[in-house]
Amino acid sequence: MTQLLDRPVELKETTSPAERTARRKALLEWIAIHSLGIAAALFFTLPFVFVFLTSLMSDDQALSRDLIPHTWEWSNYQKVFDTPGFLTWWKNTLLYAGAGTVLVVVSSIPVAYALAKFRFRGRNLSLMLVISMMMLPPQVVVIPMYLFWAKQLDLSGTLWPLIIPLAFGDAFSIFLLRQFLMTIPNEYLDAAKVDGCGDLRTLLKVVLPMAKPGIAAVALFQFFNAWNDYFGPQIYTSENPGAWTLSYGLESFKGAHHTDWNLTMAATVLVMAPVILVFFFAQKAFVEGVTLTGVKG
Repeated sequence: MTQLLDRPVELKETTSPAERTARRKALLEWIAIHSLGIAAALFFTLPFVFVFLTSLMSDDQALSRDLIPHTWEWSNYQKVFDTPGFLTWWKNTLLYAGAGTVLVVVSSIPVAYALAKFRFRGRNLSLMLVISMMMLPPQVVVIPMYLFWAKQLDLSGTLWPLIIPLAFGDAFSIFLLRQFLMTIPNEYLDAAKVDGCGDLRTLLKVVLPMAKPGIAAVALFQFFNAWNDYFGPQIYTSENPGAWTLSYGLESFKGAHHTDWNLTMAATVLVMAPVILVFFFAQKAFVEGVTLTGVKG
């Protein structure tokens, strides 16, 4: 009995050649698909890795062909923070991006709600005007706008010419929110009105909770746009360094440290880091909002 138990049990191969071929094909397809994904990820990631590694090099090594720091110079970031005006640029950028995002969201939601759910004469014409505003480059109106803010209101050298217009909505944000609100069934709005809710209460109590992904997408778009804006601060704040933003101040920092590539890269990392972190933590709502805006037009 023990001899029978000690003998190895021979299992007959149950898989057919066709099944083995199918498994081998599926494995090769998996490797091919993920190889392309890995290559694409490296294509977009390696520039950020290069900037980060360069920011931690010494002054001499940053001018060499080395890719890995010999000594990790974390003090480069402290040197950037100690640069006169850098913290002021941070404060101005947060003011511009934060206030601008709030104003755009608050002003664009009612307009998008009206275009999506109200039936009134001229609705299609209003939508066409919004879309046409999206096609109008800001450079076309920069001269009259500058004359208005600088000459008439004497606000040149401040960020208010960039912040105040955002209180009147943004064409792209209105269009994006309108597309998202079109996906909300009208039955929810009808039920709220049957319960006695007016248009404003229906918007606040029913529509806004259901439109969180679309609102998050609009807010992120506007935040990124304001954070990375270079053209606007260059036009209105160039003569006042106390009103510069990070995007415009980084150009000045680069000019002052044109041979200190490690410090320039450290400053670049500090400018990019908040945007990357915000997108990393909000990417689910962002992707969901952008995806659902194209479901129904």
